Amino acid sequence: MPDSEHELRSYGRRRGRKPSPRQSGLLQDDLPRLTFDPASPPQGFKQTWLEIGFGGGEHLLWQARHNPDVALIGCEPFEDGVIKVLTAITTDDLKNIRLHMGDARDVVRSIPAASIDRAFILFPDPWPKRKHRKRRLVNSSLLALLANVMRTGAELRIGTDIGDYARTMLEAFAIEPRFVWQADSPEDWRIRPSDWPETRYEAKAVREGRNRYYLRFLRA
Repeated sequence: MPDSEHELRSYGRRRGRKPSPRQSGLLQDDLPRLTFDPASPPQGFKQTWLEIGFGGGEHLLWQARHNPDVALIGCEPFEDGVIKVLTAITTDDLKNIRLHMGDARDVVRSIPAASIDRAFILFPDPWPKRKHRKRRLVNSSLLALLANVMRTGAELRIGTDIGDYARTMLEAFAIEPRFVWQADSPEDWRIRPSDWPETRYEAKAVREGRNRYYLRFLRA
């Protein structure tokens, strides 16, 4: 299995607009204390969930507010998204979120085996150009990493609005026997569950008329 030194980067730019003085303060003062530390994971929670690439944080924050007894580890390389989540954490005094501003695969490698109860990868960068598709995050290597850290019976949720990406995802799952697709009918992957809130990327797909695919797998 390739290590992080040989993996292609699965995301684009790291920064957008220059942060304001208040935002810079969040990055300097609050991010260090809220950064996930595998040597000192959150304690006192009944479960631990992982979101890979939380974007603007809509889903991560919804889950944190609706599940205060669950610890959430959120990974996102884009600084603007991390700032949005930091703002919400400090404004609402959320206690159950830890962050990683960087490649989620580094975090997954640091997590003890069989310690994650649910994981989310929602609308990852599709890398639509053929020459860039090798950069897509969801592949057999990532699934192997996730299978190692997820408990038996844990759920993995993946969303995409790119049909070709959905196909290659399912091809990767087909050769990873430790995940079982939870789909008995088309409605199981066409209709978003009620506890799966919409992200801004999904909202954009709705506005532009693209189909969405909601894939759910259980760790066998």
